[in-house]
Amino acid sequence: MSDSELTYAVHVSVNRRSLVSIDKYSIRQAAITFLFGESGIGKSLINRTIYGLLPPDEFTYDVNGVSGEEYAGAARTREILATGFFVFQEPSTHLHPLLTIGEQLREGSLAEDTREQAILTELWAGALSSSPSELLTVYPKPFRPSGGEKQRILLAMAFKRIDRWTAGSVAGDPPLFVFDEPTGSLDNRFRDIVLAMLFQRYRTRPFTAVVISHDYSMVSTIRRDYADLSSSIDYKELRMKDEQLELTPFEPETYLRWLRRQTVPAPKTTDAGIVGKVDSSISVFGRHLMVLQGANGGSPMPLVFRKGSMTYLKAPSGMGKTTLVKVMMGLLRADRFRMEFKGEVLTEKTPEAFWRDHIWGRSMTMVFQHADEALNQQSTVAGTFHGLPLRFPRTRSALTEFLEHLFPPDVIRDILDRKVSRLSGGQKQRLNLLRGLALQTDLLILDEPLNGLDFESSVRVLEMLRRRLDGGSAILVISHNEEIFDSQVRPDDVYYLRESPEMSD
Repeated sequence: MSDSELTYAVHVSVNRRSLVSIDKYSIRQAAITFLFGESGIGKSLINRTIYGLLPPDEFTYDVNGVSGEEYAGAARTREILATGFFVFQEPSTHLHPLLTIGEQLREGSLAEDTREQAILTELWAGALSSSPSELLTVYPKPFRPSGGEKQRILLAMAFKRIDRWTAGSVAGDPPLFVFDEPTGSLDNRFRDIVLAMLFQRYRTRPFTAVVISHDYSMVSTIRRDYADLSSSIDYKELRMKDEQLELTPFEPETYLRWLRRQTVPAPKTTDAGIVGKVDSSISVFGRHLMVLQGANGGSPMPLVFRKGSMTYLKAPSGMGKTTLVKVMMGLLRADRFRMEFKGEVLTEKTPEAFWRDHIWGRSMTMVFQHADEALNQQSTVAGTFHGLPLRFPRTRSALTEFLEHLFPPDVIRDILDRKVSRLSGGQKQRLNLLRGLALQTDLLILDEPLNGLDFESSVRVLEMLRRRLDGGSAILVISHNEEIFDSQVRPDDVYYLRESPEMSD
């Protein structure tokens, strides 16, 4: 294994506004680097720049002092593109709408690999979605294939390129592969399948890889299952310091020690403390769903929320978790649904006015998975809280003090009057969470609350949720961060959502 490093100074701007500035971005050759850091800080942009994927007419950039146009056309950059592969966080960025999936899987050098079917079988092992063979004749559209299917297709392309390397078809330095949130649309089981495929091939013939992720629980899986490769695995975190990006080591024990210290809170209330419950059978958009207790085909049970307790709803990606909580909030209309909440019965026939007058922000709040879905991009940070029934005084100083739960004071001074659209992805997510936590509702619904956050911010969010529970609120959480939330939730408060046969009338 080589200990040499690939080192880059990367500077990117648009209309003279700096997007990324880092003087030393180093990754070890013939090693796998797991890169953490909050959303929007520049992880993807730096790696796209190194790959020569930024259009010089849209971005002004340089790499190691070489202008973007010159760098993109350099022989070394062309070699990176020819031998490696970049798995985009949003697969639609790569998939061509005018070519079928099968045609794209066999474009250019990808046609040389004969293991396509074996790779697809690995990536679809036990998947509930369509089989990969059904997708090969499909033209990509916004909603077909699904997000998880598109992600698997792009991963298949990358593994086809890796297999050319491991088979000895490519000579020279180890190629560079970048996986940008490669399992963001997949659950933990498929995440582990992807990791197994990656490390299996690395053992055959080492290559250079960067895996960009917000999923710190990967650390536990890697430490447990791939200890023999520890010398070939680096963990790094991209952080902002004095308006300059720094790439620093991330010590796995930081996460593992924190995890070992976690204790599941004791139950605080009995049945008398039930805030609400959703009947176990739900029908929405023609699909029939069932809430269960017990991971392996457990019994149908109502989804219950108790004062001072966190309820955790699990399901594979695409099953309908987000759809269900939007139905609970009255944001989507179900075909069949029944919820008892604070002495009221809500069904698919309940008028929208009831949710508007009695539920939204008053007794129930939802923090959306994607901050852009919830926040007014043209509002200022301070304006985001205007008009809300806040649980603290409506003063600038009180708002500043509240924001300090997740933002440093100097950052607050800088962003308080800034438009939301000018925030980074991680800043938007923290603002999104604080907006929900600012409301003193009986039930707080969190859809992927740790998305886009660095480890330090994730820990702070969990501490805030503990305090919210201590105050008597009920919390319902949806998250792929199973290891983290399993350490926060009692087993009796864990539920599973599954598709069910059609319900009889």
